[in-house]
Amino acid sequence: MTATSTPATRAPATRAPEPRARFRDLVAAEWIKLRSLRSTWIGYGVTALAVVGFNAGTAYDTYDHWAERSAADGAEFVAAGIPLQEAFTVNAAMIMALALAAIGGQVIVGEYGTGTIRTTLAAVPARRSVMAAKAVVVTLATTVFGTVVAGVSFAATQAILDLRGVGASIGDPGALRVVLASALLAPVCALAGLALGAVIRQVAATVITSVAVVVVLPLVLTDGRHWSAVVGHALPVQAWRRLVEVGTTPATPYPWTTGGAWTVYLAWALLACALAVTTVHRRDQ
Repeated sequence: MTATSTPATRAPATRAPEPRARFRDLVAAEWIKLRSLRSTWIGYGVTALAVVGFNAGTAYDTYDHWAERSAADGAEFVAAGIPLQEAFTVNAAMIMALALAAIGGQVIVGEYGTGTIRTTLAAVPARRSVMAAKAVVVTLATTVFGTVVAGVSFAATQAILDLRGVGASIGDPGALRVVLASALLAPVCALAGLALGAVIRQVAATVITSVAVVVVLPLVLTDGRHWSAVVGHALPVQAWRRLVEVGTTPATPYPWTTGGAWTVYLAWALLACALAVTTVHRRDQ
């Protein structure tokens, strides 16, 4: 009787674990998401045109009515640093702050609205890494945007004013600070919008909250009382106002320093990133 041999039972093949996504890959993926949206380019384009147009229009109005000024008025115009004030006006700063807060919020709110955030977190369960990558992309994109807009605004406004011989150059005292503060207002407000979007997750509520923080709150607070002045100084737009002051600083009961204003910029950016990262991690567990 011949013995039959049976084939040995093979052990089930173990599947190699998939490698974790590298952070630079997450950043690249978030950049692809951002640039592939038509609304992103429309938002940036409309904001840039509005800000530059507003500043250039103010400078042109000065140019157009310059003949009405006396020689003494013209000298006072330059001594008071008004050419640099027109390089980036308060209204233009408000427009950019509001628009960039909305754009930053849309980065995360859009994914929650369409439900694609589920796909993103299913592919990359590390929520902190996903939000950190979003924050990096938002910071880089809006910093470039703010730099271009602030630089173009400065060049355009001073070229117009220079037709009357009162234009400033980037080497003038305070000029570089005005451009840098205006440029960095964009990423600070965009990161604040990203954090609000991560917390609120609704477009309308995020926009309303951004308007309240950027526009309404600075109008309510005054420098007349200590607590009000301290809270006001801690807001991004108020910090921008302090940074773009050129010449004699207006006398106030509770003055603020440029170093303190730069600290407000940094604090808002860091706290916004921390809030966005922690909120998404804890809330979706």
